[in-house]
Amino acid sequence: MASEFQRKKVGGVFRAMDLDGDGRLTQADFQALAHRWTAVAGSVPPERLVSVMTGWWPVLRAASGPDGDEAVSLDQVLHVVDGLGDLADAVAGTADAMFEAIDLNGDGLISRSEYGALIETWNGAPSTTDEIFPRLDLDGDGHLTRDEFRVHWTEFWAGDDPDAPGSYVFGALAE
Repeated sequence: MASEFQRKKVGGVFRAMDLDGDGRLTQADFQALAHRWTAVAGSVPPERLVSVMTGWWPVLRAASGPDGDEAVSLDQVLHVVDGLGDLADAVAGTADAMFEAIDLNGDGLISRSEYGALIETWNGAPSTTDEIFPRLDLDGDGHLTRDEFRVHWTEFWAGDDPDAPGSYVFGALAE
C-alpha cells in the first residue's frame, strides 16, 4: 500500500499527465505525453520513446480490472507502483529511454539545463531546478550519468524515502 509520501510524489506526476484534469489518466493522456517528449527528445529515436511511453498504458489499464473503464485513477496507478519491484527491467528501460530523451545534445550526460527541460516537459511549465539538480548530481561534477539517472528514476517510482535524491527526479514536491 502506498504511503502518503508516495501518494504526494506520484500524484504530482499524475496531475501533470492528466491533461483535462478529471483525475483519471487515459490512453490519450499517454499519447499526449509521448507527443510532448518527441517534440523535445534528444538522442532517443522518436518511435522508441513513443513505444516506451505508451507501453505503460496497458500495464496501468490492467490495474483497473476487467470491469474497469478506459481510464485509471491515482489509486490504480499507486497499485501498479506497489508492484514495480517485479518490473525492474521495464522501469530501467523507461529510465534509459527518458535519459536519451533528456540528453538533448547526445553527449551521454544530462546537464543542469537539460534537466530543466525534463521538468518543463513533464509539468508543461517552466520550473526552477536550482535546488533539485545538486541533490541529483551525487558526485557534484555538474551532470548526471545514465547510471545516476537510472538509480534516481527507480528511487522515484519504487522508493518511499523522502531523503532519497531520486524522490525529486521530477522536481520539488508541491506542498
